[in-house]
Amino acid sequence: MNNGICGLIRKVALKNPNPPVTVVSRCNFNNEASFETKPYKLHKLDKGPSTSVTVTREDALKYFRQMYTIRRLETASSNLYKERIIRGFCHLSNGQEACAVGMKAAMREQDTIISAYRVHGWAYLQGVSALGVLSELTGRHTGCSRGKGGSMHLYGKNFYGGNGIVGAQVPLGAGIALAHKYLNDKGVCFSLYGDGAANQGQVFEAYNMAKLLKLPCVFVCENNGYGMGTSSKRSSASVDYYSRGDYIPGVRVDGMDVLAVREASQYAIDHCTSDKGPFVLEVETYRYSGHSMSDPGTSYRTREEIQEVRLSRDPITSFKEKMLISNLASADELKAIEVEVRAEVEEANVRARTESEVSIEELASDIYINPLEPEVRGISPFDSVKHVNVGTPFIPH
Repeated sequence: MNNGICGLIRKVALKNPNPPVTVVSRCNFNNEASFETKPYKLHKLDKGPSTSVTVTREDALKYFRQMYTIRRLETASSNLYKERIIRGFCHLSNGQEACAVGMKAAMREQDTIISAYRVHGWAYLQGVSALGVLSELTGRHTGCSRGKGGSMHLYGKNFYGGNGIVGAQVPLGAGIALAHKYLNDKGVCFSLYGDGAANQGQVFEAYNMAKLLKLPCVFVCENNGYGMGTSSKRSSASVDYYSRGDYIPGVRVDGMDVLAVREASQYAIDHCTSDKGPFVLEVETYRYSGHSMSDPGTSYRTREEIQEVRLSRDPITSFKEKMLISNLASADELKAIEVEVRAEVEEANVRARTESEVSIEELASDIYINPLEPEVRGISPFDSVKHVNVGTPFIPH
């Protein structure tokens, strides 16, 4: 195959009632394509991100693979939880794939991200393998936190988790942005939270500090419409989360469109790196699963509502259709990617069930890079365990 050429040529021997068919790749793909996004909602901005977006064939294939991998990881996680191999809390992001992939597409090497606990996909995007994600969920030593963090505490390079306290990651994100400014590395921190955390006082305190100090922080409200089992319209006096920063500019973007999210995220980065201070980005999205695996997700919304979103707004299906219509890829090519991803995730799924757990001696490992005391308090003041270093410490910047 030359220059991405793909198609069909059939040689038919008409005299033969059962003619042989020769299939040859022969049809030019477009190297790039342009699309129009839905209009953005703006706050304290005269001009927002462009509604005309362009994507190359290479990037489109990458975004499709990333979103499909996240979807398969979440499907595997759901099954592992139902089999009681994953224990404790488990929050899935089915339906929200375009949010993470779109933001990641705009992020640069020095940019950072911190989020709440719906982060299996973010761990994968930040370099954790499928095995590293699923093994962490099943508590195995091959997990990205060696099985000691679980679903809510995954970490990677420039990825600060995975945080279990609702809203607590927002001021932490402002702190990471302060580090970017202090180190003058031109980095930007994406501090993610959900609509359910948007009314917390610490969010507005972080807004205030970030504005005063002109921190390069993008506060991202992933608005999936429901904070646990409560509709955002029932919990918030104002659902215009992009304007809740008051004195901070903001944009609302269609979170089901990976290209729109990428464009808005790039706009936010440009704003922060122009010494204009923080930015608020609201991505309107939808989760197909419940708040967590313990929530069936149908007591506060109808099955018909979920199905309607799946059929009309699914981020993967809609992007796949765009790729096919604009001739960025063929159906067979995308199917091959799906088959490859399924095999990769299934292999990780099998290993995540059988890998060993860490030893008791390792439970107190890697708490500090340079521990001042060799012993760590145990379950009572009279018990202690020895601190050991197992993993290679990652020191940002």
